[in-house]
Amino acid sequence: MYNGKNGEYFEISEVTSENCELLKQSKQSALSLIWFESDGNRITIDTKEHTFNTNTIVCLTEFHKIEVKSLNKAKLLRFNRPFYCILDHDSEVGCKGILFFGASNLPILNPNDKEEDLLKTVWKMLALEMESRDNLQLEMLQMMLKRILILCTRIYKNNEGFQKLASNSIGIVRDFNFLVEQHFKEKHGVAEYATMLHKSPKTLANLFKKLGDKTPLQYIQQRIMVEARRLLNYSEKNISDIAYDLGYNDVQSFSRFFKKQEGLSPLDFRNNNA
Repeated sequence: MYNGKNGEYFEISEVTSENCELLKQSKQSALSLIWFESDGNRITIDTKEHTFNTNTIVCLTEFHKIEVKSLNKAKLLRFNRPFYCILDHDSEVGCKGILFFGASNLPILNPNDKEEDLLKTVWKMLALEMESRDNLQLEMLQMMLKRILILCTRIYKNNEGFQKLASNSIGIVRDFNFLVEQHFKEKHGVAEYATMLHKSPKTLANLFKKLGDKTPLQYIQQRIMVEARRLLNYSEKNISDIAYDLGYNDVQSFSRFFKKQEGLSPLDFRNNNA
């Protein structure tokens, strides 16, 4: 683990069933990569259970709520904003709105053999550098972290079909995702984001159609639902307060929206997960 003089924090760890509580520890402004090294790892993230197998990588922020059902073996990489701020250095790694702060998507990566070999090589160098104690260690660790983030961003883009888009179009999608992450509680319509991006709603719809089946509106709605599930399952707030927090003027409107998306009322969802 690296702890710097100005609050910088960076760690890489081996995680097993015996120390899997590491994954649940939430550190302020921390971002994490979990790289699974075995099959059959069952983890619930924001009330949704996932099974992660060998060489699958998942990217998480401090806001994800994690429950470990079963875990065999994984690598954990975690760093905070003082160590390396992906927002300030977006031009260097390009992962904002893709690996992190990407609206409703949980970024899950499945590297091919070549990508896996590259990641393993950089990770091995990173582990060696963690043992250094000279005045260049911070710069070296940041450099290797950037390499890992760039590699993971490329893998995710290939997995999700971003190669179908021109580079300027990828930028629009990333900016849309990040804006949704910032404003989903008060802005629920595509037109509001299109205005901020100086694009038309139709332009956004056409871009997302090239990527897959989800529309821009579905991305917005799914991000609202992620937060709604978190608040219903992990907070003591009453449903009317949750509705207000998410930008709904009355609990009835929120309940109709939630039931349409989830198939359950907010109260039934909360009771089922109690």
